Amino acid sequence: MLEVDLDLCIGCKICERVCPFGTIVVVPETKKAKVLDGCTLCGTCVNACPENALSIERKAISEEEIAQFKNVFIWGEWERKGGEIKIKNVVLELLGKGKDVANKLGESLAVILPGKDVKHLIPELFHHGADTVYLCEHELLDHYSTDGFTNVIASIISTEKPSVVLYGATPNGRDLAPRIAGRLALGLTADCTGLDINSSRQLVQTRPAFGGNIMASILSPYTRPQMSTVRPGVFPKPKPDTSKTGKTQEVEVNLKPISIRTKIIEEIPSEDEGINIEEANILVSAGRGIGSKENLEMIQEMAKVINGTVSGSRALVDLGWIPHPQQVGQSGKTVAPTLYFALGISGAIQHLVGMTSSDAVVAINKDPNATIFDVADFGIVGDIMEIIPEFIRIVKEEKEKVL
Repeated sequence: MLEVDLDLCIGCKICERVCPFGTIVVVPETKKAKVLDGCTLCGTCVNACPENALSIERKAISEEEIAQFKNVFIWGEWERKGGEIKIKNVVLELLGKGKDVANKLGESLAVILPGKDVKHLIPELFHHGADTVYLCEHELLDHYSTDGFTNVIASIISTEKPSVVLYGATPNGRDLAPRIAGRLALGLTADCTGLDINSSRQLVQTRPAFGGNIMASILSPYTRPQMSTVRPGVFPKPKPDTSKTGKTQEVEVNLKPISIRTKIIEEIPSEDEGINIEEANILVSAGRGIGSKENLEMIQEMAKVINGTVSGSRALVDLGWIPHPQQVGQSGKTVAPTLYFALGISGAIQHLVGMTSSDAVVAINKDPNATIFDVADFGIVGDIMEIIPEFIRIVKEEKEKVL
């Protein structure tokens, strides 16, 4: 809680001016600061106070307090594509898993949707399982900013008291979630690949640990809400139910420019922006076993003839043969294509955690004992330099027959 040392407070009103939520005021009669309901413990006033009259005491909550936290919340992250604002796929994936978690707890599923002109996204969220959407629209939320989104989401969490909050482990999600966790003194498990509820109604958060050599199951028994970031592509998207509706709750946002310390000056699209391996249905993934950078041309040709997308292991990224956005694995992206070709990939666990959600895996490797064969649905022991050209030839022939 936020404490005011009345002996030190001089009633300068600096805390009142800098508070993003208007939850601290200087009482005219006493000329001392007073904390109102709704304080998110953001610490802005503590840092600004020239007399050190403000302090925050944080402690683990009791079992009685834990029982007051209910419902599963998801951050409704969106992106701009072709000038349009669209919900990110990972949010839809989280809605599917979030619904499963909420059902096991006997609670409801909600989405926090901050932004500007994002109301049109709400029906899609309902269709994929959301029961409630907290719509937070404001001019200062037109672009993602750590301060702006943290202030809004932390305020809603403090007020609504969810038991679980989930974020996509996207670049912005990895920035936002720890900031909220730090502000509200909560635990956070990053880059989860599994979520479940145990017999004690605790959220079991599974993620790779120790360099990906083990899978750790993590609990947050002493704080609420329990918070996790989840890798895109880990969970399947639920089938939309266009008949499903829900409750929209519009949240009044009182952001002030002074509370946002960063500003977007210019946006420069990445040269690799058009390559999104997380949404590909067919991935042709290469490892060190392809031998040389020149052999990537063969991999690219194979991907082209089967309408696939090229990806690769960390080894190729480290060598500079493919850009990082095309890396599959623990330090890259988690993918779940319909068909995954693993070409010259040994099957290190760091790579496996990024692709084992694929519907079907085809592995080609010269080593019959390669770990990749343990997870492959179809395996070929042989030289990819001989097999792939023949595969390309056969596919082209079959295509010509159809035409």
